[in-house]
Amino acid sequence: MVQSAVRVAKEVEARSILLYVDALARPADLAKIVGKNKSLILVARNEKDFELAQQISPRVVSVPPVNLTRMGQIKMATLMAFSQRMLAPGETFVCLTGVMGRGVDTMVVMSVGEEHELFRTVDQPKITEHIRRAVFQRVLSLVIELAGEGREGKPVGALFVIGDQEAVSKYCHQTIINPFRGYPEEERNVLDENMRETVKEFCSIDGAFVISGRGVIVSAGTMLRTAVSEQELPQGLGARHAAAAAITASTASLAITLSESTGTVRVWRRGEMITEIEKAVPVPARPSSKALPEDQDE
Repeated sequence: MVQSAVRVAKEVEARSILLYVDALARPADLAKIVGKNKSLILVARNEKDFELAQQISPRVVSVPPVNLTRMGQIKMATLMAFSQRMLAPGETFVCLTGVMGRGVDTMVVMSVGEEHELFRTVDQPKITEHIRRAVFQRVLSLVIELAGEGREGKPVGALFVIGDQEAVSKYCHQTIINPFRGYPEEERNVLDENMRETVKEFCSIDGAFVISGRGVIVSAGTMLRTAVSEQELPQGLGARHAAAAAITASTASLAITLSESTGTVRVWRRGEMITEIEKAVPVPARPSSKALPEDQDE
């Protein structure tokens, strides 16, 4: 599959090949197959794979170890690579992926911005305009983890608004005491690993997280009062998504939503949904083929 991807990339003039490291049976053999192929972007879901990937390619993307659909994996890896400028608007790439832990079984050729399924639009400001790339990546990773884990075994919904803090604050209203108020900025930065569980715990509170472009958590449990976005939302999306569309239409912020009912993660900018990443649905176990006990009815 990897050798085929290299050939296909040459035929379609793709500049990059995205590959999930854990989909390979023998990742160490990858260097022998692709050589010093600078077009290779490796995707790692854990620290071990990340260290291994760095030995093979200078371009490595880290994503949360969450079970996503095949298309969800492609979207997640592409969005991370795009935010790190490893992929450019309009660029054609080849992606290799498969069911988590079961090996490579899928090859997809796509172009950033031309595939509606991948990105709704790339006509957006650079993420670095108001938001550090590391902040965007950390929040997206947190939301993806929440989609996969939930909280205490139950699904949760969430809304994160990132960047353009001064403009966003004009539309904010606290309905509860802000749990982050009064703490030093360095103690409430989302880039601090110690904040991971704290953020997940406060997701049970109604309202949005407001985060500065540098990663400082300004507030949680925040209600957003903005005019309704002129963009028509897809059917089935409720108040949380409407708020994300409205606040990003009114400010230069970016929003990430998590649907409680489906576990789907959506990214919003300029009042529009940029992309959505679906959580994989667990495959039900097959019934046992063992014979039923004699005293049990068929």
